[in-house]
Amino acid sequence: MGKNRKNWRNQGPKWQVGVLAATGLSIVLLLAVILPAVQREETAGGQRFGTWEQSSGEAISTMVDPNAPAISAKTAVVMDIVSGRILYEKNKDEKVYPASTTKIMTALLGIEQGQLDEMITVSGAAIGVEGSSIYLKEGEKISMEDLLYGAMLRSGNDAATAIAQAIGQKLKKDSVEDPVQIFVEKMNLRAAELGAVHTQFANPTGLHDENHYTTALDMALIGRAAMQNPTFSTIAGAESWMAERQEDRDPYFYNKNKVVHQYEGGTGVKIGYTKATGRTLVASSSREGMQLVCVVMNAPDWFNDAYRLMDYIYETCQSVEIAVAGQRISQVNIEGGVRNTVWVGVKEPVSCIVRRGEESNLGVACAVREPVKAPVQRGQEAGQLHIYASGQYVYSVPLYFFEDVDRGQ
Repeated sequence: MGKNRKNWRNQGPKWQVGVLAATGLSIVLLLAVILPAVQREETAGGQRFGTWEQSSGEAISTMVDPNAPAISAKTAVVMDIVSGRILYEKNKDEKVYPASTTKIMTALLGIEQGQLDEMITVSGAAIGVEGSSIYLKEGEKISMEDLLYGAMLRSGNDAATAIAQAIGQKLKKDSVEDPVQIFVEKMNLRAAELGAVHTQFANPTGLHDENHYTTALDMALIGRAAMQNPTFSTIAGAESWMAERQEDRDPYFYNKNKVVHQYEGGTGVKIGYTKATGRTLVASSSREGMQLVCVVMNAPDWFNDAYRLMDYIYETCQSVEIAVAGQRISQVNIEGGVRNTVWVGVKEPVSCIVRRGEESNLGVACAVREPVKAPVQRGQEAGQLHIYASGQYVYSVPLYFFEDVDRGQ
């Protein structure tokens, strides 16, 4: 969405800004193009593979609270899955190593680039990979779906490698390319697309490598995107899975992530550990109309850290409904039509997590670039609804025309 807003900003200052229809809330109308807080520039993709450097600042809306609980984690982030708003952060841009939380990206790409019912013939490259395993054997035929569950629930490094090989094989352009390396390049490209510009993957497993690193913020962005994928969220939230395997292979995968077993509303995501990395956890949960992703990195008390942080957000925050699905938001002017105005609105519910008492500081900007010329069709994208909290841009959702307007005579 930042990309769309940047494009619009560069196309000129003429905008129609409409008033949000009454929702029972005291919503403040803001003019998006004149607020310095929303001037977000995109990071050049080429910089992400260069020398590590700390972020000079983030445009993402962040709530800072000195009363948040103390945690053991070296770095941490709690993020609203719906909006991407940071609800808590500790050293969010500090370089850390992801360990097996890497497999979030591996599984997401397996889902996006593969087919669940596709049968994979396991190659020798996936056999005997160091660390956790589902004990694949060379020549075994196993579905992509079973490999995804094996990578996410049992953290199988062999399963992750088999996924990478299968997808990389599809993407390779000549016979000499290494399919796993092709897959790793795709991981890095996908991370950049998600805004995880301080992440560099060197393998699909998370086995320690000095050139395989991330930040808590980047892992929150990746975890958020993954949990917005229905197939991924189903896999990550499963307590167990029975794979279809040959008789001499163990078909039972039990989820090592205790969040889904013991935390109220726990929905995922992935644990990770190496001696060099320490304990890492990307956790997710859903309660009280809120969906959270919580990242704790290099955290000796990993699960309790995540539980304390998520509990604190649920206790001190609330989700505020800004618009319901199908709600008309504003009338905007239209030129050359059979009438002079047209309604625009949203197709999906719009909400934002705020601190209790912060509701009055919510703001929206309904932005449709002028001129709007007839004809327009119901359901055609019209612009963006920008949401703000305490003067900070949070996120945007598409606006659509809610009426057909034909050309006038």
